[in-house]
Amino acid sequence: MSHTPQPLAEAEVVDQETLEKYDRESRTRKVETTFLKWPVTIVAVALSVYHVWTALLGAPPTLVHRSIHVAAILVLAFSIYRPYQKEKRDTVPWFDYILIAASASVAIYLATNYETIATRGGRFEMIDVVMGGVLLFVVLEGARRLTGWILPALAVLFIVYDYYGRSMPGLFRHRGYDFDTILNFMLTTTEGVYSTAVGVSSTYIFLFILFGAFLQKSGMGQFFNDIALALAGQTRGGPAKVAVIASGFLGSINGSAIANVVTTGAFTIPLMKKIGYKPNFAGGVEASASVGGQILPPIMGAAAFIMAETLGIPYRTIALVAIVPALLYYIGIIMQVHLRATRLGLKGISRENLPLVMDVLKERGHLLIPLAYLLYMLFFSGFTILFAAVTTIFVTVIVAMIRKTTRMGLGDIIDALRDGAVTAVSVAVACACVGIIVGVATQTGFGVKLANAIVTIGGGFLLPTLIMTALACIILGMGLPSIPAYIITATMAAPALTQLGVEPLAAHMFVFYFGLFANITPPVALAAFAAAGLSGGDPMRTGFAAMKLALAGYVVPFVFVYNPVLLMQDVQVLEAIQVIVTATVGVLLLAVAAEGFLMVAVPWVLRIALVVGSVLFLTPDGLLDLIGIGVLVLSLGAIALMAKKRNELSWRNI
Repeated sequence: MSHTPQPLAEAEVVDQETLEKYDRESRTRKVETTFLKWPVTIVAVALSVYHVWTALLGAPPTLVHRSIHVAAILVLAFSIYRPYQKEKRDTVPWFDYILIAASASVAIYLATNYETIATRGGRFEMIDVVMGGVLLFVVLEGARRLTGWILPALAVLFIVYDYYGRSMPGLFRHRGYDFDTILNFMLTTTEGVYSTAVGVSSTYIFLFILFGAFLQKSGMGQFFNDIALALAGQTRGGPAKVAVIASGFLGSINGSAIANVVTTGAFTIPLMKKIGYKPNFAGGVEASASVGGQILPPIMGAAAFIMAETLGIPYRTIALVAIVPALLYYIGIIMQVHLRATRLGLKGISRENLPLVMDVLKERGHLLIPLAYLLYMLFFSGFTILFAAVTTIFVTVIVAMIRKTTRMGLGDIIDALRDGAVTAVSVAVACACVGIIVGVATQTGFGVKLANAIVTIGGGFLLPTLIMTALACIILGMGLPSIPAYIITATMAAPALTQLGVEPLAAHMFVFYFGLFANITPPVALAAFAAAGLSGGDPMRTGFAAMKLALAGYVVPFVFVYNPVLLMQDVQVLEAIQVIVTATVGVLLLAVAAEGFLMVAVPWVLRIALVVGSVLFLTPDGLLDLIGIGVLVLSLGAIALMAKKRNELSWRNI
């Protein structure tokens, strides 16, 4: 017999002004009320079809392909996104039409003059300089609208550095380049705007975002919510655990932590508040879980593809090494959520208000088939990533036909093609803007210079260099989406670690983690601020709550730098099991220390002991593990005695 749950809390309705305050990607105009309604749909659908077509049958020359991608993305950006938050949503100012034409003109110029440009041998003409200036202007303006002032301002700062190189002090001095050379370099090479970042955006990232759009159209988002409710809703503090699970699943597919907060938070935050979690904590849970989706395989918010391209290693290697650290991160969050619920005496959602696992699987479980197919194609088939992504889209459409509730008609397919291209706009524009920064770093050798400076300040010792690099990554990642944050930190900070002998993959994972966690690290914690907007909590307190919940994420990167076995590379089975077990125990101890509760309130002395024990368990040394066991036994023994005195010693109170 089918089980029909009672209605749960309604998704919290957030007014447009609040949404736009925290999520710049929601600052769109009502395109359907303007002349651009059909042109936007045609361009978006055509762009999606173009990427599917080129993935299957091959793309034009690299520079031409990337310029088409950037031009079409910018056309959509200026058509959909308003120049300012206060601009009317149902009108298009005259200058946006000029920006649309200017964006298209760059791709037309490169496509029609590609052979001439390619045979010049680096020489350029004035038209190249003019078109380079146009390209930089539209990219900077597009990035300002989509990401805010931070990224384009950083790009402009790097251009100034490129020009005034001879006037720079000491270590950062370089020969300097005139504007003509800079503009030509940005336009006609694949090391400027059309760098590796745009290359990955125009291939892997776009296709996986398109795949995510088809999954969403088939009802996968609802499936994630329902299965999380069915699995964890009835447990102690269930809604918070539902938020962690659902946000993790969706965040892996979704390339934006803030968009993930807004999408799942509207549903999960009211549920958490309803059972008794405070607004700041509820927002912190959603923010930390949503950000963590970016480190969770298989898709990792698409950043894994850029990491694979940058390091020149297979994508599946990135995904495999990321599994254990990501699971440790989520174990830490769920443990803190559980302990908070126990301390406050919070219950879960009653069973009659929840869907049954079998009912959810029966209704939408077939949507797991495309994900299983994707995993097979990526890890076992031997086919290219592009072929895997494209065929998975087709498989999604076919599988969705199995049930009426998930079936997609022609209109749904067109909508998915449109939504995929529109969703890709924010990532692609950010990648193009980051290309400016990477291009300058390439021209001037800035990345190497900065790495030398970091190593020098760190005295050549690994730990202080790691701490400095982590702080630098958090600062560089402030206000940026995860993908540009990773590209910038990988260019600027990762070389400092490799100079000290850190494995390149571990170094890149380290900077990726800390660049990403800028989204939940005050004072500029955009994901936490977005969650606070939904929960009604204080933005800064929500940020600190998210930071505390994500504590394992701040510790684990240090661990896998010192203990690369945690990344599961070149490791024996027994050694892998030992490392996973001890690391898990360490993360659990860290959660108890952070929350300060286990059956009873844990005094500060024991919390410090638990932190020490946690660090010992997370180290690669077997002797330190044994010392950690001793600390664990003594600490837990003391806590058990305290609980026994208060008649709280029971498995039910854990």
